[in-house]
Amino acid sequence: MSRPTALTVFALSLMTVAAGCHGADRPKTTSESVGATTPTVSASSSTESASIGSVATPVTYESAEGVFTEGRYSEATRLFTAYTESNPENPWGYYMLGLSAWKSGEPGRATEAFDRALQLDPSHRKSLFNSSRVLLEMGHPKPAQERIEKALALEPMSNEGLRLLGRAKYQLNDVDGAIEAYHRALSLDERDVWAMNNLGLIYIEQGRSADALPALARAVEIRSNSPVFLNNLGTALERTGYPVAAAKEYEAAIAVDSSYAKASTSLARVTAAGQQPESEPVDLGVFSTRFQAEIEARRGSSAVPDSSTGSIVGLSDSSAASVEAVSDTLEDCTGED
Repeated sequence: MSRPTALTVFALSLMTVAAGCHGADRPKTTSESVGATTPTVSASSSTESASIGSVATPVTYESAEGVFTEGRYSEATRLFTAYTESNPENPWGYYMLGLSAWKSGEPGRATEAFDRALQLDPSHRKSLFNSSRVLLEMGHPKPAQERIEKALALEPMSNEGLRLLGRAKYQLNDVDGAIEAYHRALSLDERDVWAMNNLGLIYIEQGRSADALPALARAVEIRSNSPVFLNNLGTALERTGYPVAAAKEYEAAIAVDSSYAKASTSLARVTAAGQQPESEPVDLGVFSTRFQAEIEARRGSSAVPDSSTGSIVGLSDSSAASVEAVSDTLEDCTGED
């Protein structure tokens, strides 16, 4: 199927989830929206019009995407609905309809649109990935994993896909499989901060906060302005007996985003506990360096090591029993950066 031509370049950064998801299928003459390869618009479709509400309004792919780029997702949903009615054979129209519906809080409609895109083009990798995200959010990890694996069959070296695979496996209670998926993603991109964050969260939720410290320390070292990463690092520190260091991370998270309630709650808890300072200060740089060495060792190995081989010894979850579960839900990218 031929793809439309001549579309203005748009770039987008979304807030809820933050780590760029750029695919290998990006054409040289176009750009991506929310991790999507932006299709081009044909000259024939640029003059088409559709009825939106009671007013006949010209709808082009470009104009609809412009509304999406501005964050007006409900309006973008209406526009792409009209666009797909006039261009029913263009999978990219349904793909953008799926993204728009998802971001406007209509997951069911989003999956229907992604499914239509996949009917038109079964190898539409972005529809496979993003429909899997919607399914994960809806609590359907098994069909999500099936789509992720189809996309990975098309692009085996996608760390975006491996991150999603980690999320799906974790929801399916395959903890070791999830850890392995995140390590594989990091072997492809050693600066994949969201893989580090999600890996650290798995360790925290599994009562292995000591093992979470290296990954989260490295994530914060790379991106020190992420309140999510800072709060999660604080949680790992708190649970391994470093309340003073934990308080510093919570304070840093609040400094970045004063409305970040989780960090405020965590800081209040540590402060109220009146815990004595740790006998020895923690050196986060050591943890970060250790994690980088581990990733490099895994990258140099022909086989993916067992997830347990990367454990950091010498620390324990000394305060885990008294600390409220405050870690963030596993977060991943949909075009976040």
